[in-house]
Amino acid sequence: MAMLEGDSGIVVMGRPAHRYDRPSDVPAMSVPGGTTPRRIGRRRSVAQGSVRALLAAATAVLLLAAPAHADPKPSLKQLRRELSELQKESDKVIAEYYSSRIALEKAEKADKTARERLAEADAVFARESEWLRRLAVERYTGAEEQTLTMLNGGFEPEALLRRISLNQYLVEQEGARLSGFAAVRDQRAQARAEAGRRAEELRTTLGDLERRKKRAEKLIERIRDKIDLAHEAPGFRRSDGTWVPELPGGPDHITPRMRLVRDLIVERFGKGFGVGCYRPINDGGEHPLGRACDFMLSSGGRMPSREQVERGHKIAAWVVKNARRLGIMYVIYRQRIWHVRTGSWRWMSDRGGTTANHYDHPHVSVY
Repeated sequence: MAMLEGDSGIVVMGRPAHRYDRPSDVPAMSVPGGTTPRRIGRRRSVAQGSVRALLAAATAVLLLAAPAHADPKPSLKQLRRELSELQKESDKVIAEYYSSRIALEKAEKADKTARERLAEADAVFARESEWLRRLAVERYTGAEEQTLTMLNGGFEPEALLRRISLNQYLVEQEGARLSGFAAVRDQRAQARAEAGRRAEELRTTLGDLERRKKRAEKLIERIRDKIDLAHEAPGFRRSDGTWVPELPGGPDHITPRMRLVRDLIVERFGKGFGVGCYRPINDGGEHPLGRACDFMLSSGGRMPSREQVERGHKIAAWVVKNARRLGIMYVIYRQRIWHVRTGSWRWMSDRGGTTANHYDHPHVSVY
């Protein structure tokens, strides 16, 4: 067997010798139990191979168990496009909804008219039926009396026959008239049933449209929330949750933070009767600092309508929901103020007017 000196020791048969391989002139070492170092080396190699196999298997299991990478978040442009498509679909559903409501109102009116006409026809038919019944009773009662009178010689036969024939004619005429009333009554009953069915179908359609409208509104709100969350407030947030105030700039003389809040509110709730932000009058508030905006619900100091009041409540609720994230300090609406520090609403003193008491606009201030 050829042996050479290698970098790692003795090389046997062209390979580096294991640390327990020995030259032929070195006697074999023995350990208790008869196990030689060569056998120990083989056992350690087997053990190391087993450990490597277990590690490889564990790695494969972890890779298989690891969740797949989540799809990338949609961009702001994609969200706005999706919102636009949903709003178009929602507008169609709303148009269908109000069209069905108008049709239902007409159907219910027709159903009411059909019920009234049917009631009239029933009353006429009942009155005529009673008259015919009495006529028939009188006829047969009178006929019996007349027959007895004739048998006793108190009536001429020809006169009696003429009277009986007249009674028969009257009964037949009234019967024909009553049949006509019955036909009218039946027609009106059929019209009443058809009007009722139509109204019920429209109620079902209206209920389905109402559910579709609510689903569309929920989806629209969800996408609007995603659009809001895609924006981050500019500036620096302190460890206590407050924000470092910014300097105003631009042609509108407001801070970047206030500009973002203003634009998000207008995008979501519309301009209404205008938005007033910067004003140079130093009244102790944030308007001259470019850190406040008023979102008007009416003009000229008039009290807003019920719909505009509800719009103001929605704006205020949105502000409260996003206050900490967007650096909003407080909101005032309808003589109440909500501050981010307290997280609750409280009443304010009377300042003497609709606008001064913020009944016609929510006021939003940022840090």
